[in-house]
Amino acid sequence: MDDAGLSVRRARPDELAECARVYVRVLTDTFTWLPSDRHSEADFLNAARDEEIYVALERGRIVGVAALYRPQTFLHSLYVTERGRGIGRILLHHVLAAAGGRLSLKCQTANTGAQAFYDREGFRCVEAGEDGGIAWLRFVRG
Repeated sequence: MDDAGLSVRRARPDELAECARVYVRVLTDTFTWLPSDRHSEADFLNAARDEEIYVALERGRIVGVAALYRPQTFLHSLYVTERGRGIGRILLHHVLAAAGGRLSLKCQTANTGAQAFYDREGFRCVEAGEDGGIAWLRFVRG
């Protein structure tokens, strides 16, 4: 997939450490309602052992990361370094295609920007819950 200099593909094993750094950097910058010490590269790397990791690259630099847990067609994470440029949409649609057009995901209730994004992309909210004191919403598409 290529769109205006952006490419999306499966991450190579040697890129996972950089993916983990992107994950922590985006969470720290955007999940301001949580203490930054809740985000760790180790969490990403531990989950990545069971997930398909996709990267969005621009001029060889990782600008987005998505993790798909295939047994449940569950989008575990989707993080981009620069929002508002369409990177998240391109990455999401690549993973959606890889998953056969069906995905589910959880979004923290406090993350209203992500909720609006998934709504625009055709997802619908089907469930609400809480995990470890963090309220979430489950979205599905397909």
